[in-house]
Parts: sequence; C-alpha cells; structure tokens
Amino acid sequence: MAPRTRRALFSATLFLTTCAILGSVINQKVAAQSASDESTLRDSLHSFTNVYSVVEQNYAEPLTGDKTDKAIYDGAIPGMLHVLDPHSNFYDPKSYAQMREDQHGKYYGVGMSIQPQLIGSVMKIVVLTPFEGTPSYKAGIRPGDIIVSVDGKATEGMDSAAVATLLKGPKGTHVAVAMDREGSSKPLVFDLIRDEIPRNSVDLAFLVRPGIGYIHVTSFMETTSREVGDALDKFGDIKGLVIDLRGNPGGLLNEAVNMSDKFLQKGQIVVSQKGRAFPDQVYRATHGEEGPKYPIVVLVNRNTASAAEIVSGALQDHDRALIVGETTFGKGLVQTVFQVSENTGLALTTYHYYTPSGRLIQRNYSNISLYDYYYLRDGVEKGANREVKLTDSGRTVYGGGGITPDETIDTPKPNQFEDSLLQHYAFFNFSKHYLASHTVAKDFQVDDAVLAQFKDFLKSKSIDYTDADISGVQDWVKMSIKSELFTSQFGQLEGLKIRADWDPEISKAVTFVPEAQALADHTKNNNVKTASLSH
Repeated sequence: MAPRTRRALFSATLFLTTCAILGSVINQKVAAQSASDESTLRDSLHSFTNVYSVVEQNYAEPLTGDKTDKAIYDGAIPGMLHVLDPHSNFYDPKSYAQMREDQHGKYYGVGMSIQPQLIGSVMKIVVLTPFEGTPSYKAGIRPGDIIVSVDGKATEGMDSAAVATLLKGPKGTHVAVAMDREGSSKPLVFDLIRDEIPRNSVDLAFLVRPGIGYIHVTSFMETTSREVGDALDKFGDIKGLVIDLRGNPGGLLNEAVNMSDKFLQKGQIVVSQKGRAFPDQVYRATHGEEGPKYPIVVLVNRNTASAAEIVSGALQDHDRALIVGETTFGKGLVQTVFQVSENTGLALTTYHYYTPSGRLIQRNYSNISLYDYYYLRDGVEKGANREVKLTDSGRTVYGGGGITPDETIDTPKPNQFEDSLLQHYAFFNFSKHYLASHTVAKDFQVDDAVLAQFKDFLKSKSIDYTDADISGVQDWVKMSIKSELFTSQFGQLEGLKIRADWDPEISKAVTFVPEAQALADHTKNNNVKTASLSH
C-alpha cells in the first residue's frame, strides 16, 4: 500500500474512531441506542466515507499527507464538534503534546520565551525574555537577542514552534545556540545544558501596597494551588489580598477546587457539575481556610474563564471575596479529554458547571457564530433575562452569563498611538538599543533625557508621533520603558512588578479592600447570629 494511501486510511480511521467515541458518550452506551439511531449513525458514517473517497480520487490536486491531515484535523473533526458547542475540541499530535505539557507545569529545555518579529524585511526569531533561574537566564541571554542557529541549524525560514522544538530535549543534554545582539559585532554562541523548566501559573506575588498582598494567577495547571499556597506563606501576616484572574483562561478543575479550598470553610461547596452521560458531582472544600482571615478582592475581566470563574463564583457565593472588574467570559462547559489514538485527544463537553448558589456559568452560544461568541460579545446587563440567585448572606447574584462583579472596573482602551507603539515593539526594541550602551540600577527613573532618547529612537525607526501623543499617555510610556529595561536588566519578575505597581485596575482594586472587609465582617456577624439561634 502506498504511503499516501496508508496515511489517508489512518486519517479516515481516526475520524471514524472520533465519531464512535462521540456517539458512545452522547448515548452513554451504544447498546442503549435504538435500532433507528444505529441505522442513522451507520448511514452518516457511510456518507462521510463516500464523500472522502470522491474528494481523494477527484480533487484537482493530489491529497498529499499534509492536505489529508488538514482535511481531517482542521476540517472534518473540528467542524463536527463546533456544531455541538464552541468548546469541544480535537487535539492533533502537536497540540495534544502541548496541552499535556501545559497541564504538567514543566518541560525540559533552556527556559526562554521566543516569537517571530519582522526585522527589516526578514522574519527572525527573537527572545522575548529568558525565565529567571533557567539555563538561558544564567548564561546571560537577553530579551531582544536574535536566534541565528540551534546546534548549527540555521533558523531562517523557521517558525517559533520549530525553533522551540529544537531547544527542548532531555535533561542534562547540551544545545548550542548562536545569537545576534545589538552592539555586538559577531554572533554570541551559548552552550546551554537543558534542565527542567517550570511553567509557573503564579508569575507574580508581592506586597503591592503595605500589608496588601497581590497574586497574579495566569492559568490553572497541576502546580497552581501549591504556588498560591507558597505565595500566601511568603506574605505571612497581611491585612488584605488582591487575587488577579484577568485573562486567566482556566485549566484543571481540581486545581480550581484546591485553590478555593484555601479561602473557604471546610465542607463548603466549591462547584457542582451536571451532565447527562455521567453522574452529577459536587466538589467541596476538604480542609478549609487556616489562620487569621483577611479581606479578599478578586480582579476579573471579560477574558476570565472556566476554572477561574469557578474560583470567582465560589468566593462570591460564600461572601468570602468581593469580585471587581468586568463580567467574565461565561465558559461553564466541562470538557473530558478522551485519548483517540496514542497521541491525539478529543476534548468533549460532558458537564455544565454550577456555582455553590446554583448559578450556571455558561453563556448562551446558540444561534451565533464562533467569531461572535469569542470576539464580539456584548456586555450582559445585570438581571437582563438572567437567573437570579442569592449568596450565603442574601446578596443578589446572576447566572447564565459568567460571573458579574460586585463592583465594576472598566478596562482602559488603548488609543491609536498606543496601539502603534505596541505593534512596532517600540519599547522592547528601545530597551535593547538603550542597554547596548547603558546600564540601569534599581533606582532608575525615566527622566526627560531618557524620554528624549526614546523620541529619537522612534524617529530613527520611522514611527510617527507628535509631542501631544507622548504627553497624552506619558505615564504609560514611562512605565513601559522602565518595565522593559528592568525585564532585561533584572529579570521578568522585576519588569512585571513595575507594570503591576502602575496598573490602574490593580490600584482601583486595592481601594475596595475596605469594602471587602465590611463584607467579611457582615458575613461573620451573620454566622454568629445563626450559631446563637441554633443553640
């Protein structure tokens, strides 16, 4: 059998296997299907194989291996799943491996973030940042370094995923990376020894104000609850906490439950999930909060989703935290990952998430396109055609469209000038230009002289601006310059701290700590009254 025929047969078999799993889950057991259902399923699969056969034999161009894979991986299977809901998904071998790596919270490599950038008229692979404590960081690799080759293999024409694959490998193995650096007359060659690289979900945890802890959780992976616990231990005795879940897309359910457990009372419900093919499940806090309580403010936005909404909803329903920001995404469909073949997976919706008060987290997705669902969401007004529930203390909350904040903080919208600077990587590129002839200390400030050099740099790169453009967003410009310089000079953590110290949404969230304290006091008094009545 020709290789192309074998590959096509494998792809078609994979599609049919996926259909079988889908049918089995939807109907619980194939044996339970009616004769008509089985006949319909057989007819549908037969129709697919007939269509595939016609395409394979008569398409204007030969179906090479790549086209066969695309027809199945990017066409037939995703098309089938997206008819059901926006979140059921198929993972081809590459994306399945990436998903597993993301969940584990670690990989083996050299520890740097890279991305393609158009430099001159050539697309090159640029280091965004080396991760602190990793082989790349220890070797002195800097943001802005251009990867020329890996183990002698030129990176020209490669995408960032291909270069990242070359950099990864077994722990303890060597990899030679050649870099172009501004200010250096010839490439710098680094002999790096691969190591275990943690992918921390808590990328920032520090005292954002005296006595006020701040934790930024980027996603929920196997290490998230432990990282949150470590951050709380590091803070020690604090008077308030801001948990930043903005842009958090979610992740592992058990980690959302374990994180919530750190702030709730033992036995309180964190989340429940209800489906058709499997028994309903209720998840509770098994240990409960230990030590003195402090007010909590949770900062969310329209891209806070899934597991992050579970944490937000649990802390809101039990009156343990004040939720501030924007109404969250509204992703309350639970995907169970079924392994279809050795290196592919089917993430199929099997449950719906409900908060402790019984709110459905999922936003309505019927009769709208995938594009509209993800990118053109209109804000859902409080109470507008939404279910009404009550928190433990009797506060009104709303379901069926994400988590509605107790207090609104709007996300600032960048203007055209700000967008232009970001699109041109102006701050990133100025940083490597500036550090080619300067160093910065921890007391560095962006003064008028540095601002003048930045303006000159913009002119040299033909980036249009006016003095009014700069003065209109001067605080943001100075922060962005300082953040990039600190990232290059002192590491990613210091750059993130600069941004967090300036961030107007974080500053606003901190102002709600007294309101969160009032909520905690009110809840405590209600608990005392309830306990007294029960005696």
